[in-house]
Amino acid sequence: MIYYILPILSVLIGYLFVLTFKLKEKTTLKLFLAFSGAFLLSITVFHLFPAVYHEKNTKEIGIFIMLGILLQIFLEFFSKGAEHGHVHLHNDIKVFPWLLFISLSIHSILEGFPIHQHETLLYGIIVHKIPVAIILSTFFLSSGMSKGKIAAFLILFSLMTPIGSFISEYFHAIKQYYHQISAIVIGIFLHISTVILFESSEGHKFNLRKLLVIVFGIIIAYFI
Repeated sequence: MIYYILPILSVLIGYLFVLTFKLKEKTTLKLFLAFSGAFLLSITVFHLFPAVYHEKNTKEIGIFIMLGILLQIFLEFFSKGAEHGHVHLHNDIKVFPWLLFISLSIHSILEGFPIHQHETLLYGIIVHKIPVAIILSTFFLSSGMSKGKIAAFLILFSLMTPIGSFISEYFHAIKQYYHQISAIVIGIFLHISTVILFESSEGHKFNLRKLLVIVFGIIIAYFI
């Protein structure tokens, strides 16, 4: 049950954070994003990589990892980078942003597949979803989108990862492709987390705080 509840709560926490605090200083959010990128990447390397390569054809798994990277690049044409902390849409939203919702939903459903066999991945997804929910909520509120549409978007978005976990656990026809789907998820996470880390170093200037946050994320992921 925790696999279904926590991803939903993480989106709610992000939304409540925006409603409670006026996010004028973006430095803290950038540090949180850097931490989430390092944590998600480390969870992927420490836990998901060994699982998918165990007793499986390495080249086949590699193909699916690369497909995951390509899929995420394709999805970002529609999500405009919301997965790694950027939303590049029109400032005045009058209609429900279906393309953004569908692209984020595909991403979220897929990331829910490996969760029930990798509890540590659940924490990585939670840490990843909170800043994404903060960024989406901040953007929607500033764009003038109605609160009803914002609530509908975030509620539906929060349900996608649990739906992926449910399908993976109870649809037996899907289980035989578990390693291949997990490899696709690895590719998605590799792309998102590395983009976050690259973008956290603006101007390629040395930033001690961001470096310490990234190292902290790696250490926590290692010991979980």
